[in-house]
Amino acid sequence: MLGFVPPLPQQPGRPPSAGHMIVCGDDALARRLAVELRYVYGERVTLLLPPGRDANSPETPLTQRGRAAALFGRMSAAMNRAGNGGGTTGGSGDTNAGVEAVRIMEAPEPSDDVLEEAGVDRAAALALVYDDDERNIRAALTARRLNPRLRLVIRLYNRKLGQHLEELLDQAAAVAMPGIDPALLDASTTVLSDADTAAPALAATALTGSSKIIQAEGLLLRAAERPPPRPGETADPGLCTLALLSSTTNDPAGAEGSDSSGDEAPQLLPDESAVAAATGRGTVVLEAVSRADPDRPATRMGGRGAPLAQVFSRRLRWSALGVAAAALALVIASLLTTKDTAIHSTYLTLLDLLGMNDPAEGAPAARQIIQILSGIAGLLLLPLLLAAVLEAFGTLRTASSLRRPPRGLSGHVVLLGLGKIGTRVLVRLRELDIPVVVVEEDPDARGIPLARSMHVPTVIGDVTQEGVLEAAKIRRARALLALTSIDTTNLEAALYARSVKPDLRVALRLYDDEFATAVYRTLRTAHPGALTRSRSVSHLAAPSFAVAMMGRQILGAVPVERKVMLFAALEVSGHPQLEGRTVEQAFRAGAWRVLAIDATPPADRTPDLAALPPYSPDGDAVPPPSGLVWDLHPGYVLRATDRVVIAATRRGLAELLRRQRSVVPRQ
Repeated sequence: MLGFVPPLPQQPGRPPSAGHMIVCGDDALARRLAVELRYVYGERVTLLLPPGRDANSPETPLTQRGRAAALFGRMSAAMNRAGNGGGTTGGSGDTNAGVEAVRIMEAPEPSDDVLEEAGVDRAAALALVYDDDERNIRAALTARRLNPRLRLVIRLYNRKLGQHLEELLDQAAAVAMPGIDPALLDASTTVLSDADTAAPALAATALTGSSKIIQAEGLLLRAAERPPPRPGETADPGLCTLALLSSTTNDPAGAEGSDSSGDEAPQLLPDESAVAAATGRGTVVLEAVSRADPDRPATRMGGRGAPLAQVFSRRLRWSALGVAAAALALVIASLLTTKDTAIHSTYLTLLDLLGMNDPAEGAPAARQIIQILSGIAGLLLLPLLLAAVLEAFGTLRTASSLRRPPRGLSGHVVLLGLGKIGTRVLVRLRELDIPVVVVEEDPDARGIPLARSMHVPTVIGDVTQEGVLEAAKIRRARALLALTSIDTTNLEAALYARSVKPDLRVALRLYDDEFATAVYRTLRTAHPGALTRSRSVSHLAAPSFAVAMMGRQILGAVPVERKVMLFAALEVSGHPQLEGRTVEQAFRAGAWRVLAIDATPPADRTPDLAALPPYSPDGDAVPPPSGLVWDLHPGYVLRATDRVVIAATRRGLAELLRRQRSVVPRQ
């Protein structure tokens, strides 16, 4: 039973008011993004969904509209409970007071008429998060034509295409609005990928003590997990402590922290007193800042190119070594018996091996014996050369085929599914030099060419069939990542893997967040000695899309158990919580923290802090220095012209943006 779904308010003829936000999509990310904008940022939202059932969950009897209504109902009830319980911080009150419910529309395609009915000409922002890249591009071009001032957030899997599309749409906005502020133009179009956003978190679930990377102006911020200090030890806080993990995070039977975990939940952005009082809890610290290199391809399993061990078999290599040793022995014997030079003795021995020398008639007996032995060795050389040619030819034929898991492989990660998410997670794992074995049912899946080029061992087969996980060496694996698009397949694979190896670390990608929580609790109870994690891609990706909808530059998102911490770049001007305050005074525990200041003059600043600075083609050239100052004095007073990098919770960042809207009216 799915429970009662509250009826949706019918709003057939009422046009939306100006300044609202439109979300168009066909899966859980669209609904989660609408929830984020409505219940975290307090925005007026119009949600455009296709009619009928969700294609990603055909087993669910609810339509897209019904699933959205159920999600909004659960979130509204949770917010009402939090408001009645006085759960707000900082006296901000209910952020959704006076904000109407999400307006839901149904249409098969975001056509001109549909977007006009949704009020795109009066909207502040439009998010296009369909699973189909082509549909998102068509809708983006249409929306830019209907409203050149519209802020666009587009979901695209293709990175290069996304960069070109972003430049094209920004150029169209600049032509339609001469003299537009460059800062507004920079936030006009944002292209994001839910796969890129969620992949680091999904990959980190397979590791212990893993780190998350955030990039800013060519620098890498490394947020690293650290276990609780032992008795008598003092934990190194790094540059700063970003979060305190749940007290049971290192206990397989413990609860995984979320917004509803109460005192057991992780604490984001704690103050010094909270860090000092925390005992037995792991931390997430800003450990190091290092310069980012230009994009490099992910490493291959087994090295670059075709190593000798992959071209020729071990038996053939040992045979070749034996013939070479015999030839060397014959050369040494010729030197000792004939008293000839080394070069001439080698030359005669090679001629004898190849059968090209004249018979040694009239030569000493020792020379004749050496020639006979060389001839016998030469007879062995002919089948050896033939075997080498045949094996090389076979290797070339199978070079484009998928590699099978080697016999002695152990301590690897078994990755199920090579769709959009699985492919990005595979790249992330290989960047960390973690051995991976992939299981994919479709031989033409999106990530198969990448797995082939990276020489990643791959098993083609249905993971629910007997023997497929055994072929992936699941008994000797360190973790299982079930990332297919079907919840039941992921769950069945996890249950079977646990029956084979009860202490296996398991992470599942599940469509519904409530279902993920229920599965997590059940697996934790059934296997208290093994770590179990469940993740929803839409839950991990939605905060980044929401921040982009608000027109702010998101540098990255770091998952802390089932919570998310955001890193963003903000102008101090217009934020009374920051402007005129010292760095120490601007810090609000559990909400936001200033990490760095961009000391570059405003006229010379890079619009996109997440982009790498331009590198000279000359490899010896020194990259330009970064203008970000990370070692901040607590007494530094933030000025209106400063640009800062902050770490913030979802609600903390929403409060900053809401306050700014009250100071600067919407255009």
